[in-house]
Amino acid sequence: MPNSMKTRLAIFLIVVATGLQAPAHAQKLAVSTNALDYADFGTLNAEVSYSLSRHWGLTAGVRYNPFMYTSDGHELSARQRAFSAGTRYWPWHVFSGWWFSGKVQYQEYNRGGITSLQTREGDRYGVGAGAGYTYMLTPHLNIEFGLGGWLGLDVFTEYDCPVCGITQASGRRFFILPNDLLIALSYVF
Repeated sequence: MPNSMKTRLAIFLIVVATGLQAPAHAQKLAVSTNALDYADFGTLNAEVSYSLSRHWGLTAGVRYNPFMYTSDGHELSARQRAFSAGTRYWPWHVFSGWWFSGKVQYQEYNRGGITSLQTREGDRYGVGAGAGYTYMLTPHLNIEFGLGGWLGLDVFTEYDCPVCGITQASGRRFFILPNDLLIALSYVF
C-alpha cells in the first residue's frame, strides 16, 4: 500500500475513533416535555436545553393549549401560548443532579368557566426562578422534578362569561404566580 494511502487510512481511522468517543463525553443538547402540563387541560409543551459548560446551560421553552371544553353546557377554557428563555446552573454537572434556573417569559392566555363563569384573558410579561433535580435513567434519558414561580405585569380583560363578551373589568397589574411544577422526561443527545 502506498504511503499516501496509509496516511489517508490513518487519518480516517483517527476521525472515526474521535467521532465515536465524542458523544459519550459531549452531550450538549436535551429536549424535554413536562407530563404535568398535559394534566392542565392538555397543554402541549417542549423545552430545549443547550450545555454551555460543565455547570451552565441555556433553555428555551414553549407551551401551547388551543383547546376549549364543554361541561354541563358551560364553556371551559385554559388556553395559552407561552414562550420562555433562560439559564440553568448545575452545581455538579449539566443534565444531572440539582439545578437552579432563571428565565424571562411571555404568556398570552384565556382562562375561564372552570371555577366560575368569569373569564379572563390577556398578556403576561415577567421573570421567573426555579429549582429541581434531574435523575439519569439511562445515558440519554432523564427524569426531572422541579418547582418554579414567576412575577411580572399582567395586561388583562375580564368577562362575565366565556362566550357573552360583556366586559367586567380591564387593566394592568403586578402578579406573582407559580409557574413550573415539573415531572418531565428529557432526552439528551
